[in-house]
Amino acid sequence: MTRRLITLVAAVLLVTAGLYAQAADAEGAGFEIGGGVSLGVDNIPNADGTNTSWNVLGFQPDLAIGNFGIGLDLTLRFQIMPDQNTPFAVYLGDWLPNYEENGRNILDIYLPKIQFVRYGYQGDPLYVKLGSIEDLTLGTGFMMGNYANTRFLPEQRLFGASFRLDGSLFNFPWVGIEALTGNLARLDVIGARLFARPLISLELPIIKNVQIGGSFITDRDPALYRPDIVTTLDPIFIYSADVMLPILGGDLFPLAAFTEVAFEPNGSTGFMVGAGGRLVKFITYGAQLRLLQAGFMPNYFDPNYDLYRAEKALVMQAAISGEDSAAWFASLGTSLFEDKVVFNVNMAGTFAANPDPRSDNPALYPHIRAVAILEEGLVGGFSFEASYDKYFLGRDRNFFADLIDPNDAIITAAINYSTGGAMFTLLYNLTYNPELAGPNMFEITSSLSTSIRF
Repeated sequence: MTRRLITLVAAVLLVTAGLYAQAADAEGAGFEIGGGVSLGVDNIPNADGTNTSWNVLGFQPDLAIGNFGIGLDLTLRFQIMPDQNTPFAVYLGDWLPNYEENGRNILDIYLPKIQFVRYGYQGDPLYVKLGSIEDLTLGTGFMMGNYANTRFLPEQRLFGASFRLDGSLFNFPWVGIEALTGNLARLDVIGARLFARPLISLELPIIKNVQIGGSFITDRDPALYRPDIVTTLDPIFIYSADVMLPILGGDLFPLAAFTEVAFEPNGSTGFMVGAGGRLVKFITYGAQLRLLQAGFMPNYFDPNYDLYRAEKALVMQAAISGEDSAAWFASLGTSLFEDKVVFNVNMAGTFAANPDPRSDNPALYPHIRAVAILEEGLVGGFSFEASYDKYFLGRDRNFFADLIDPNDAIITAAINYSTGGAMFTLLYNLTYNPELAGPNMFEITSSLSTSIRF
């Protein structure tokens, strides 16, 4: 079985490389042909908390035709002499559905072999992206802000989709739609926002750009990635309505005001009014005042949603306790050299004291998220992107003691160094799990690879 699988993978790589080479030789075809070969090591956690290292050999061809682009990710993870009786082993979880009862179906396995499918670029009237979703916000971000489906990399790649269509593409700028799903193989997290610009035909400054939208977001299976959850979890349905008003345009001092009201499945309602923009191009800021009924969770679909979706669903279907509260959100950062250097910190919390007794609702405690990005080109071939999320600040100890405590923290980092056509990449994800036995209570997934582009 293993030999047949290796032969099949090798054949696919050779055939694909041949097709791309032929296309690259065609002059005037309007194609942009590229690709890469990568070699590295993935450190994948096991069910018992230990890790197993797998060698990685990958081929990533890509093709662009105008606004359309497609890329493949044909990767083989393997071990040489994993034991005395096995000269060569392949990680069959990448190729066989339900291998070792991992719960994946055929679409879970083979859709991610398509690394991406893209049409257009963000900000275009028509934009479509299939594959990894790194940073998606729906509307004002009050219910879905910076959502990502990449939290299981490198162990598991999810194949999602995001879509935006603005009526201005058809000379009808009054309406538009945004839609997404975190996983096309499961259609579990699905969201859509329909928006209108009812006053755009008026020649009134500011007012003509007002945008009114309505959103719907659902998680049809909150326990999808948590087979250890035996409690039946009800699907999540969230509805919201928003208004956004760009007040100042331009590059120096852009400013927008917005408001949104949302309804969650436990019957609670949340309301927000806020503003955000830039100062002299390089200072980014934002602020919100929130009014939350008991049991309401703002930014329910956040960057780490896939890691905590089961816990959030358990809170959502539990009996509501506590009181209504006023809450806040603040963001401050800097963006330099045409967004090549970005650093941003945002915090959210309530004006009330932390609950006593302690609660499992993250909305009742302060939360902080810090992001740092350095793009390639400023410091030679070096680039990186890192983030730090910390939930439940002040629940176990005081605010500052909890801030540096690894419990309830998520740390991610992607570090790259390129020279010529070669790139070295380190991907690192760390999650603290106090239930793990032994001195190491961190769930770590990491990947170290070398790739060559051609």
